[in-house]
Amino acid sequence: QVELVESGGGLVLAGGSLRLSCAASGRTFSGNGMGWFRQAPGKEREFVAAHSWIGGHIHYADSVKGRFTISRDNAKNTVYLQMNSLKPEDTAVYYCAAQRGPLISVVRGEYIYWGQGTQVTVSS
Repeated sequence: QVELVESGGGLVLAGGSLRLSCAASGRTFSGNGMGWFRQAPGKEREFVAAHSWIGGHIHYADSVKGRFTISRDNAKNTVYLQMNSLKPEDTAVYYCAAQRGPLISVVRGEYIYWGQGTQVTVSS
């Protein structure tokens, strides 16, 4: 059974930092692009960042560019999201996901495996 498990969420003051981790089990995600999405209360799940398998390509949503960094450790089958300069509007449940192919995608429907999510709350 394939499983993605996020960790590292919590409560932080505005301007602070958190590092989210996403560990995969059940299969290796070599060959899959990996992404982070988030969903705030009353809003749709939105793209945050993605990291391809081929070429190491990375893409960020404009709202997090320059503040968030996605990385992956293929040996550990783990993806990370370093979040700096956090703002109250970053408050959401953060999900990691594995894409069906090796490239970058911002489209939710391209992701076939999802974690259960981890709550990030940024207070002002």
